[in-house]
Amino acid sequence: MLLNFNGLGSWKWPLVLFTLLVALFLLLPILFIVALSFGSSKWLIFPPPSWTLKWYQDFFADPRWIEAALTSLKIGLVVTVLSVLLGLLASFGLVRGRFRGVEALRALFLTPMILPVVVFAVALYAFSLKLGLNGTFTGFVVAHTIIALPFAIIAITGALEGFDQSIEDAAILCGASPLEAKLRVTLPAISHGLFAGAIFSFLMSWDEVVLAIFMSSPTLQTLPVKIWTTLRQDLTPVIAAASTLLVMLTLVLMILAALFRKGDAQ
Repeated sequence: MLLNFNGLGSWKWPLVLFTLLVALFLLLPILFIVALSFGSSKWLIFPPPSWTLKWYQDFFADPRWIEAALTSLKIGLVVTVLSVLLGLLASFGLVRGRFRGVEALRALFLTPMILPVVVFAVALYAFSLKLGLNGTFTGFVVAHTIIALPFAIIAITGALEGFDQSIEDAAILCGASPLEAKLRVTLPAISHGLFAGAIFSFLMSWDEVVLAIFMSSPTLQTLPVKIWTTLRQDLTPVIAAASTLLVMLTLVLMILAALFRKGDAQ
């Protein structure tokens, strides 16, 4: 989102300064973590006495950290695919469905965004214990898909509502089947919504920690859970290195989403 300060007169520069201060306040903790990940001290001391890459070397040399990162990556990819597919089907029903209770159904889909995460985590933990899914890859995927699905639905429904359905109808009149019209006309037209839903779904799974703590086991942990458990045992700067890598991937994906959206708008 671009800020437009035109027409504000003498208020322009104070507002610019205030915006920069707010951005700095939000980014300062992240910048501290990045700086600590390059510090030479074996304790989390700021400012660092000198600079080193030792903690990144330790991170990549430790199979436990790599396994946690790969687990997060695999879960995130599966969750992304499921969230986009389910979100696409749900979005078609919410946008084009003509039945009573469609708004209530839309609110129901968004419930995981409204409920406190810890409340949702406790409920899902109890449910997964009944099914024997706690501490399993499938359990992680199901839990993360539930909390990622609302973000996919919001992105896809927004794109679908902005799509002119008459274009799809014209393709059907020209001889395409309804399914073929959706695949060859509608889906390419709402690709920005699908991409945005995929990005946010992956990030919800990749960064999630509260629900992952409840679903994890000693043999299956995501990267955020590994950071949390290590933080409780030892304040090693490897934690800062792992956190920096976590943030960097998130930042790269957000930049890609912004570039894709900008290119689509042009």
